[in-house]
Amino acid sequence: MIIAKSRKELDKMRASGLLVGLVLEELRRMVEPGMTTLEVDQAAERMIRDAGALPTFKGYHGFPYSICASVNEQVVHGFPSRYTLQDGDIFSIDVGVTLAGYVGDTATTVPVGLVSEEILKLIQVTEQCLERAIEQCRAGKHLGDIGWAVQEHAEGHGYSIVRDYVGHGIGRKMHEDPQIPNYGKPGHGPKIRTGYVFAVEPMVNLGTFHTKVLADGWTVVTLDGRPSAHVEHTIAITENGPEVFTRVPRAVMPEAELAARN
Repeated sequence: MIIAKSRKELDKMRASGLLVGLVLEELRRMVEPGMTTLEVDQAAERMIRDAGALPTFKGYHGFPYSICASVNEQVVHGFPSRYTLQDGDIFSIDVGVTLAGYVGDTATTVPVGLVSEEILKLIQVTEQCLERAIEQCRAGKHLGDIGWAVQEHAEGHGYSIVRDYVGHGIGRKMHEDPQIPNYGKPGHGPKIRTGYVFAVEPMVNLGTFHTKVLADGWTVVTLDGRPSAHVEHTIAITENGPEVFTRVPRAVMPEAELAARN
């Protein structure tokens, strides 16, 4: 059952979304060659707990870390480790926080140092897929419209869409109904209604869409070993259209991040 949120609940989710968005912006800013993905995880946990929130991922079905840290061919659910990031890597950071009982969930893929044009384009197209999906998060649309927006754009650029892992509803729990695939048919699937909150997360591969899970039981990698990009926002469906809770307004973005983007 898809749970529509009340205005009070949306206010709480707006706060958790802003917090996790700020945490992700700070993590993005600190990524550089020579640091380990475990250092990023430790920084995330400190920031989340210092803000009076909980790292949602830690302990979730036994997951042992505060972020998912997926590098290069790793698609999602990668374990932070002592792996040292290198020039040319791409690093997907997925992070969730629970604040006042409500969850915010967001992800980005960061180029590390000097990255090839091929990889930069993969990241750019994946981010464009998410923006196109957000535009479909409107009352009266269908879940298939969201998936098609991602699929059509990614495949139009010659990439493949991961089909084994999907977006989801979100609220008091990180994973609520419905599942939100990154593929679909326009006009198909449940109708979207005001008050729904979705975590939409395109996962786009340079090669095949087929994946496998490593021996740790969590880390998902592309079957052909080619790179993958992953981005995510938590989005509320409101009377005025989609509201992206995890997108940090420029007015509150750290000055260093603003300078880097201008």
